[in-house]
Parts: sequence; structure tokens; C-alpha cells
Amino acid sequence: MAEAIQDGVTTGTRRLARLFEPYHSVTYYSPEILRLHGEGYKGWWHSYFGYRPAPMGPVGAKVVVAAFYNFAPRMVERAVPGVWDIHPPAHSIQRRLELVDEALRRAFAHDLAGEHMTGAAELARRAIEGSDVAGRALYAGYAELAWPSEPHLALWHACTLMREHRGDSHNIALAAADLDGIECHVLMAAHGHGNRPTILAIRGWTDDEWDAAIERLCGRGLVIEDGGYTEAGRRVRSDVEHHTDELASGPARRLGAAGLDALTGHLEPLVEHLTATGEVSGRWPPPHLLKPQDPA
Repeated sequence: MAEAIQDGVTTGTRRLARLFEPYHSVTYYSPEILRLHGEGYKGWWHSYFGYRPAPMGPVGAKVVVAAFYNFAPRMVERAVPGVWDIHPPAHSIQRRLELVDEALRRAFAHDLAGEHMTGAAELARRAIEGSDVAGRALYAGYAELAWPSEPHLALWHACTLMREHRGDSHNIALAAADLDGIECHVLMAAHGHGNRPTILAIRGWTDDEWDAAIERLCGRGLVIEDGGYTEAGRRVRSDVEHHTDELASGPARRLGAAGLDALTGHLEPLVEHLTATGEVSGRWPPPHLLKPQDPA
């Protein structure tokens, strides 16, 4: 019976995550967000480190490294805390919301406040509002923000809260498994989710750091010398994912089976529209960022 309950939690939680993530990701991939490059920032990543941690306030680089977990510290340090001199956090929060508003109005111009949008906004807020902030610093920062009133933005805010709540939960699970910010990527690449050159490029780690992570994981019996899984490594990664699901299960549990069915029923056509029109890719890493795997 306990295993059946666990399977149900995992299924419902992951089912929801596969939908709230793409809707939230309009933040990162809409053409509107690129306007930030002309507003003082030095490219995509520089602006990312200006708006994503902004709800935590004008924090230093170590705080962002801790909250984001999987970026090389030097990559964060190139932006933080300097980004706060370009725009203070309150400005970044407001500007991001304005650009997301424009992006969603354009993407859903055909039905901005239709049944699916309004229904999803109501249920998603019910799912995430009031979730525990303990151990979840980034989610806590976003939970302090006011809820937008319009359905398309209320839904985006709810999806963002669910995304950061799950992300913080994943960090807790990684730390509990004694996996650091690059070791978790080595295991992810072993799973076939991204690859070494792609992850190095978008997370700021070096080849030497990747090799050192493989050596550490080899010492624990989790990977072999080429970075491929051992059976023990496969189990550890599976355990981390299940632990993440359990820690992030609050929204799905709060809705119950019928409410979850209703929310996903509203979210699915919205996300299908975003992926079909190319607004978001629906998977990570996005195809345009995927680099060829280095030859063996």
C-alpha cells in the first residue's frame, strides 16, 4: 500500500511539473525578454541573474550560488552583485512581469481570458498558495510577491511559484544525497538528459571540474570512468527524483485527484499551444542550446 501511495504521489507531482514548467518558461525564451539586453545588461545570462534571484533582494553571489545550486560560482560572480547597480531588485521584478505580460498577451491573443486560462489560474493558485517555505529560500522570496489580478499573469505567477518550490525541493534532495552542483549534472548527463559540452556551456563549469566530479563519483561507485552510470548511480539518481517528488508533492496533494485532473486538463491545451507555436521547447535543454557530444 505504501508503494502504491508513493507511486501516486510521484505520478501526480511529475504530471503537474511537466505542465507548469513550460508555462513558466515563457519568462526565459520569449523574444520580449531579450529587450533587457538594451536596458543595461550584458546579454541573456547577465539579465537572468538580474531578474530570477531578485525576489530575494540585493543578495550577494554566495546566496545566489546556494539558491540556484548548480551554477559554477564564477558564473554567478560575473553578474552578482553588480546587477543590482544596473537595476535594483524591485525594478527587475516589475520589468520581468511587464515583459511576461506582453509575451503572454501576444502568444494567447486568440483567447487570453478563456475557460482554460481562468480555470487553470484559479486551480494553480489553490494548489501552491500557502506551501511551506522552510528550506526553500527562492520560493519564499517569490511567495512574498503580490498576486497579479489578470488570469494569464496569475497563472504565470502560480506556475513560477510551483517551479521554484520544486526547484528548492530538488536542491534539498541533492544535498541530502551528498551531490554537489556539478556532480548532479554528471549524473544527469549519464541519464541522457543533456550532455557534457552543453551543461558546461550553460552552467559555467570547466572540463577539469567535470573530470574531478567524475573521479569523486567513481570513488563512490556511482559512475564509471567515462561518466556512464553504474547500477548504484542509477539508483541514487532515481532516489533523488523520488525524494524531490515527495518534497514537492504539496500542490498535487492539496488539489486531490479530481482537482489535479481539472488543473492539468486546463493547462494541457495552453502548454500545447506554447510548444506548437515554438514559444517554448517543452524540454530541457532547449534544442537550440544542445551542443554535439564530444567524440569518445
